[in-house]
Amino acid sequence: MERLIVVSNRTPAQGERTQPAGGLTVGLHEVVQTRESLWFGWSGNQAEDADAKPVQVESGETVSYATFDLTPEQYERFYLNFSNGVLWPLCHYRTDLIRYWRADAEAYYAVNERFADRLLPYLRSDDTIWIHDYHLFPMGKRLRSRGVKGRIGFFLHIPFPPWSVARVLPGVDRLLESMTAYDRIGVQTHEDAENLRGCFAACGLEAVVEACPIGIEPESFRQTAISSAASDEVRKTLRSFDGHRFIIGVDRLDYSKGIPERLRGFARLLERYPQYCEQVTFLQVTPVSRAGVESYRALKQQIDELVGSINGAHGTAAWTPVRYTTHGLAREDLAGLYRHADIGLVTPRRDGMNLVAKEFIAAQDENDPGVLILSRLAGAAPDLVKALQVNPLDTDGIADALHTGLSMDRKARHEAWSVMYGEVTRNTAGSWAKQFLDSLEMATT
Repeated sequence: MERLIVVSNRTPAQGERTQPAGGLTVGLHEVVQTRESLWFGWSGNQAEDADAKPVQVESGETVSYATFDLTPEQYERFYLNFSNGVLWPLCHYRTDLIRYWRADAEAYYAVNERFADRLLPYLRSDDTIWIHDYHLFPMGKRLRSRGVKGRIGFFLHIPFPPWSVARVLPGVDRLLESMTAYDRIGVQTHEDAENLRGCFAACGLEAVVEACPIGIEPESFRQTAISSAASDEVRKTLRSFDGHRFIIGVDRLDYSKGIPERLRGFARLLERYPQYCEQVTFLQVTPVSRAGVESYRALKQQIDELVGSINGAHGTAAWTPVRYTTHGLAREDLAGLYRHADIGLVTPRRDGMNLVAKEFIAAQDENDPGVLILSRLAGAAPDLVKALQVNPLDTDGIADALHTGLSMDRKARHEAWSVMYGEVTRNTAGSWAKQFLDSLEMATT
């Protein structure tokens, strides 16, 4: 079996290499542990002399990690300004938030050149290369221009918009043309695949695009939830709810996650269904991310104000309706809380997949499962059809779904959960990686 080269903007942190916490790290954990692999990417560090510093390689039994630094200017222009200030909002259909500067676009391509230059000395002729996500759209072409002839695949973990949205980006044809260097391009949903194919066609280009939804390691997560549900930390949190039923939402701070709309939906529940006052608590866990981007600072302020407004309008001396933290919780603690929650509220405005929804299902007690309320605009929605699906912009719709979920009897909850758990166990992280790599390795180069 050929060596696998994984390329992503960031490599897993030291602790995540043996105990992956989520997303790409979970998705690739099994495959890199079972074949010779090299995981290559940015170290997360900045240094003025980064271009002169060598790549740092840490060798392991099956997988080695190779990382390098970026200069502060590269970090600002490539990572903050273009990747997260242009491509992220574009792919999440938020063209109103795009702040485009040509110098940032050129820095984006230049850093992709640097990724290719830094990786090249470590490649063998028979390596299979798998590049991940929007930071590195053009990297495949950069490797081809340096003489790499082996198989190169690319996977996009976030949505891809239709041509009517994508064409807003200056130089979108250049970006798309660079992606034709890949032997296979994977995306999360059939909608994303159709959108990307349509964009290629609009520019007179061709590429092989496949829908290949990512999953989790459900059995491992389920066992974590079972053991953690009885832990001191989880029981301490449950005691603080004073016996109330509770709703949980877990998202990093991002405008794609629909957090303000979700909070308004919960407030609407309390207004329209006052029987839930002093009976239900909403726990929203929102670790802060990309604090250097203005739109994220504005979002945090908006959420802070909404939480204060809801608690001021509906709270009592004995009951705080919304419990809100910007500090992340340990993955095992989240798993235990999912298992105890009455409702998992997952309502992104747009999401590539959303593995929180799948983790919530995996964590449930099969004898008394909670209810998943899921945005129909999440990539997980086509798989989790038995969730209570909502439009994330419909405040009253979210309130009605919360009422329905809180009112469902055990039989109805079990029937819905059973179907979704079957889907979560069928389409796992391991099967996702195998499906894509099998397809890539059948490609002729």
